[in-house]
Amino acid sequence: MAVIGAAHGIRGELRVKTFTGDPLALGDYGPLHSSDGRSFEVLDIRPAGNVVVVRFKGVADRNVAEALNGTELFVDRSALPDDAEEGEFYHTDLIGLAVRDETDEAVGKITSVQNFGGGDILEITHSGTKGVLIPFTQAAVPVVDIAGGFVRIDTVAAGLADEEQDDPALEEPSGQGKRDLDRRPRGPKDAGGNR
Repeated sequence: MAVIGAAHGIRGELRVKTFTGDPLALGDYGPLHSSDGRSFEVLDIRPAGNVVVVRFKGVADRNVAEALNGTELFVDRSALPDDAEEGEFYHTDLIGLAVRDETDEAVGKITSVQNFGGGDILEITHSGTKGVLIPFTQAAVPVVDIAGGFVRIDTVAAGLADEEQDDPALEEPSGQGKRDLDRRPRGPKDAGGNR
């Protein structure tokens, strides 16, 4: 649900990065828990740029607050509403799903969901290779079946297979096959060709 950041001021307040749709809703989920079993109750929350400033019960000074930097906060899955709109999923429901290709062959499993600012990305194992990243878009992942325990990917849209090139513009004028695109410099001439 969130990650505790740096202390804010001297009264125990903390900067917190939330992963909720509405950052101020963090306090609406009831007690939050850390991976080591500690419980955190939100007493006060207010926006502060890209984060929120939170005052937790039992955290009254800067020293205690500084010790919490980097703590990840979770909520029980049962506390989350099940009224998600079409195409919305909880990350926890996606992790562990089987990954199938267009032929319905199992090719891996979702290991995590990442977002580095450009949209959600699924990290999967793919044919025994760990850490393969694919975009979590309708084109790359056209089927998400939580109840069935799998997602179906389009290997071309996901970047896992090369698209066949049947573009007549790529053929040589004499019709003797396609141009060697690997030898063509990329980018503007003054950029130095291949980078």
